Amino acid sequence: MTALEARLWKALRSRGLLDHKFRRQVVVGAYVVDFVCFEARLVVEADGPHHRRENQIGHDTVRDAWLQGQGFRVLRLTGDELVGDLGMALQKVEAALKKN
Repeated sequence: MTALEARLWKALRSRGLLDHKFRRQVVVGAYVVDFVCFEARLVVEADGPHHRRENQIGHDTVRDAWLQGQGFRVLRLTGDELVGDLGMALQKVEAALKKN
C-alpha cells in the first residue's frame, strides 16, 4: 500500500465513512482495485503520479470501462487531492456513496 492509499484507508476502514464497509486491494475480475464498497458498488482509486502517463491513462480507461460494465462506479482521487485536502477528497467519496 502506498502512502496515499494508507492515508485514505485510515479514513475508510472500520466503516469509517457513512457506515459503509470498504475493502482494500481486492481482486475484481482481472484487476486489483485500491478500495471497493460492494454494498454501494463503488470503487475508489488513489491515483499517484504514474496515472498521468499516457500509457497508464489508456490502461485506466479500459479498466474503468470494464468495471462500469460490471455495475461498479469508479471514483479516482489524485495524489494532490489526497495530500492537499483529505477532507475534500472524503466529501467526494461520501457524495458518491449517497448516489447509490
